[in-house]
Amino acid sequence: MIDASLVRKIRRRLLSWYDNHGRDLPWRRTDDPYAIWISEIMLQQTQVETVQPYYQRFLKRFPDVGTLARARLDTVLKQWEGLGYYGRARNMHKAAKVVVQDYEGQVPTTSEGLMALPGIGRYTAGAIASIAFGRCEPILDGNVIRILSRLFRYDQDPKSPEAQERLWDWATRLVPKGRPGAFNQAMMELGATVCHRQNPSCLLCPVATLCQARHHGEQHLLPKRVKRKARPCHTIAVGIVYKRGRILIDRRKPEGLLGGLWEFPGGKQEPGESLEETVKREVKEELGITVSVKRHLITIHHAYTHFEIELHAFLCQHMRGTPVCHASTAVKWVWPKDLERYAFPGANKKIFQALDLT
Repeated sequence: MIDASLVRKIRRRLLSWYDNHGRDLPWRRTDDPYAIWISEIMLQQTQVETVQPYYQRFLKRFPDVGTLARARLDTVLKQWEGLGYYGRARNMHKAAKVVVQDYEGQVPTTSEGLMALPGIGRYTAGAIASIAFGRCEPILDGNVIRILSRLFRYDQDPKSPEAQERLWDWATRLVPKGRPGAFNQAMMELGATVCHRQNPSCLLCPVATLCQARHHGEQHLLPKRVKRKARPCHTIAVGIVYKRGRILIDRRKPEGLLGGLWEFPGGKQEPGESLEETVKREVKEELGITVSVKRHLITIHHAYTHFEIELHAFLCQHMRGTPVCHASTAVKWVWPKDLERYAFPGANKKIFQALDLT
């Protein structure tokens, strides 16, 4: 149980600090629930500095939920290209359709209603409900977990079910009825700008004198760090398949990590297989055509959340067969200069550079 006087002190100090030191960010200048929703989805696992230009471009292209709902998924993914975690964009597109069809174009005002939409979990629902609608809802992300773990000197694995229950309870008790959105943003701001994972700036912290971890000199040790398994690395070989000057691309199925994006055909290398053999086999299995591998173009190392890839791209010539969608939803022969019109995974940008499309 948190002492009531401590709760009042934390609220008062954080809100005062936020009013004077909060950053001027574009999504903090609006009370439009749709714009706030877009910002919260983009900010999931992505730095503020990265999000800002995407946020402004996205709202210019899709200024309201109806425009987003009517847009083609390809168009949405192209606007999202480079921001990563593309499932966010696919779910947001689905959610926009639900809002238009089931809520008459109005973003739900409660956490329960928001969590019924694709891609919105408890944290995002709490953020939107509190910021856009003034609902007294808590939030719990990495920043808030770090602050709470240090404030209350909590040394358990924050991802364990027991810890999650405890942390959500603390977050719920702290959020005030009067200014829930401002308080939640203050917590996020403190974690992003002061209570860093490494080398927290305790001298600048408005709640430093209330922090139990700092009192015991343990702020650098919390939250508890649990050693995670090393990320596996997959070797991938893809073919840049030419035919009469055009290049063959195919679109991934909508589900999965990079669902709905376009790519060059290829896949994982099998044991004992050369990279050239991988390209031929994968292109044959994926699209039913035969290619001749001409030369290696580029090798790219790229990290995702749970794994890494070593991507080898080869220039190839189409030999026989008409492409068929065995493992994709569409195929196209496109002029090299038109590749930029399609939404590709981020790693492919280096292939574009190697192809010298300018």
